[in-house]
Amino acid sequence: MTTPTPSFLLRAAGVLLGGSLALAAVADTGKLVLTGGVSGVDGTAGGGIVPWAVIGTQATEGEFGFSGFATRLSTRDYGLTAAGAAVAWNDRMEVSIARQDLNAAPAPALNGVADFGVLPEPHLRLDIVGVKVRLLGEAILDADHWLPQVSVGVQHKSLSAGSLQSVVDFLGARNSGTDVYVSATKLFLGTGLLVNGTLRYTNANQNGLLGFGAAAPGRDRRSLVPEISVAYLLRRDLAIGAEYRFMPNNLEALGRAAGLDNGLVQDDWRDIFIAWAPHRNVSLTLARVDLGRVVPGVTASRRQTGNYLSVQVAY
Repeated sequence: MTTPTPSFLLRAAGVLLGGSLALAAVADTGKLVLTGGVSGVDGTAGGGIVPWAVIGTQATEGEFGFSGFATRLSTRDYGLTAAGAAVAWNDRMEVSIARQDLNAAPAPALNGVADFGVLPEPHLRLDIVGVKVRLLGEAILDADHWLPQVSVGVQHKSLSAGSLQSVVDFLGARNSGTDVYVSATKLFLGTGLLVNGTLRYTNANQNGLLGFGAAAPGRDRRSLVPEISVAYLLRRDLAIGAEYRFMPNNLEALGRAAGLDNGLVQDDWRDIFIAWAPHRNVSLTLARVDLGRVVPGVTASRRQTGNYLSVQVAY
């Protein structure tokens, strides 16, 4: 698979987002607000950190839909900015692109471990191209039946590590990788409860921001890891929820072998969120996020808790 260049991704995001604004009147849909999820940090529809089986945008059967998003996440030691866009067709297929930019401010401390040459205020940039296809079920129309909506998705990720490339090489991690996942989403419309389960096949470290796989004795093979979301519609334009995303701990054994104790351990991610749609085409998501320890060897094992704000425009 040919990896799209960062400049291509940014241009494509601009085209898709511009198209969504210019074609606001294309789909006069009946899709209920927030039931299509919001744009997660990876660009696909769901919660903030977990993809759902739903197809994003406001488009329904026989329509094209467009969306664009911008997200800011700040934790105790790191800052992440993400932006992207998606196009959906027939409430059946979704194609998304996103870029994540992580300010890895604590990383120069790694120069005390070895001569990595990490510059001050280093950034890690992750470009993501995703495709999701609905296989069966329909979360809204089948709300009165037991069958959930089930979708399969693929996310190809490409990392630009800048002055941290020597660290990625030390880890034995690759700069690109592909996640495959299956999601099942069930909406209980009468009670306003949405439940989602996702199973991801991945070898990404910190979602790919620290590369993919690891040198021995770290774990290089892919793992099946679950992800869970629950959301409750307080009213048609307001939802609250929580997510839990298990993460593969590929690097810990390598760190211990290198004398770093638990300095490379990776914890699971979780959040609690509130999503508000002040307009059918606009949604705001605010969350309290806990990413656990992220390279605790340079952050004194502090848990990376913080705030998450995301804005989405969708048609």
